[in-house]
Amino acid sequence: MPIARRDVLKLGGVALLAGCGASAVAACDSPASPGTPGPTGKADYTVRIATGRVELAPDTVISTTTYNGQFPGPLLRFTEGRPVVVDVHNDTGIPELLHWHGQRIPAEVDGASEEGTPFIPAHGMRRLSFTPGPAGFRFYHTHVAAHGDLTRSTYTGQVGPVYIEPRANPGAFDQEVFLTLKEFEPSLSHGGDMAQNFLAGSPVPALKRRGEKAMAESLARGMPHGYEVGYRAFSVNGRKLGHGRPIQVKAGQRVLFHVLNASATETRSLALPGHTFKVVAFDGNPVPRPANVPVLWIGTAERVSALVEMNHPGVWVLGDLADDDRKAGMGTVVEYAGRTGSPRWTAPAAFTWDYRSFAHPGAPAQRPDHVIDLLVEKRNAADKGFNVWPLNGVPFSMDTDKPVLDIDRGRRYRLRFRNASDDIHPIHLHRHTFEVTHIAGTPTHGLQKDVVMLGGYQSLDFDFTADQPGLSLFHCHQQLHMDYGFMILLRCS
Repeated sequence: MPIARRDVLKLGGVALLAGCGASAVAACDSPASPGTPGPTGKADYTVRIATGRVELAPDTVISTTTYNGQFPGPLLRFTEGRPVVVDVHNDTGIPELLHWHGQRIPAEVDGASEEGTPFIPAHGMRRLSFTPGPAGFRFYHTHVAAHGDLTRSTYTGQVGPVYIEPRANPGAFDQEVFLTLKEFEPSLSHGGDMAQNFLAGSPVPALKRRGEKAMAESLARGMPHGYEVGYRAFSVNGRKLGHGRPIQVKAGQRVLFHVLNASATETRSLALPGHTFKVVAFDGNPVPRPANVPVLWIGTAERVSALVEMNHPGVWVLGDLADDDRKAGMGTVVEYAGRTGSPRWTAPAAFTWDYRSFAHPGAPAQRPDHVIDLLVEKRNAADKGFNVWPLNGVPFSMDTDKPVLDIDRGRRYRLRFRNASDDIHPIHLHRHTFEVTHIAGTPTHGLQKDVVMLGGYQSLDFDFTADQPGLSLFHCHQQLHMDYGFMILLRCS
């Protein structure tokens, strides 16, 4: 079930305060004005895709593509079940796509060309009509391929938050803060193996042997490590640490943070010294067991909603654990009323991110009708220096839009993943919400998501009901991975 504000009230007991307050930060700068729905009337919202400049700091001005001339794009607030009309204008010279991530809507407006969504033509527009849902924290972003062009797709500033209000009892909070985490100025390098040991779970020995053998054989043939992407500029809500407006709070408040990792390729972390995050929702869906954590770890395209008790007055850095990234801008300032001075940062103790903390233990009562096994492998530097990512030995072809798996409407399916690479993969299924049913060697139930991190050399299962007719795209949300094979289409009839 999607998160409703009444659910957060039950989980956290927050006080009431109406509206999109000052601490909804930059996402509320340019909301579209409501209009008259319908094919001939004024749209409810207008989104313009155009190139422009984003000032992350006075000494860091980025040229990129944005929505409505700002980064992040405007916060779009919909109401669950109430139809909307959105006009999307493409002022660039390249056809574009706009994907409504996390919503259960028809393939023709979902925003993936593989599903049959038409492109928004260069210097043209499309009018999109759909019924938003489910309720909760979603987002919108471009969905074109980039391959080696780091000026396209999710490397750009084409991303914005969506909040879908529940149909009844919307509730409110002391403060509701939307944070969009994003890197800029990407570049390619031949990467090596990077430590990614923050995620709970142990490697499966057979998968580790398989992946390490394939890599050793590739390097023995004289191949370099495949390309990876690095960044020079980092931001929260389009501003580098120290250059945005502080999040202003008062002692005793409870603040609901909605955090979106809008990176093209990176996993992000977030900590606030002296404070604890009570995670109440993932990807807009209430967690079965809200839990307190000192650090948020957020995979590419994941969203976390967490309550923070403002009980440690001061001026603090809310930032990434990686010192280099935080110092290069990945952070913002939290300032208590009546407190001044330079913002302080203290690194938290080591912490392992474990999805099982938020799920019910044990297998779900409902068994799947079908199980689909998917083996993830890496072919090191196999395509002009880029890694190729086949599923069951076959990389997705953007020329033929294959492979395609046929599924039956109304059936419950289990996708069972075995990761024979050391990379963490943020895996995403379009137009559905899935239930994580096995992770880090443990059966679980109740945890509903639309992106989940598959650990290096680990296994993971998720279940979904095939309730969306037509084509639905499944892929890794790491841009380099999806561009080079880590995708598959599901065809429901």
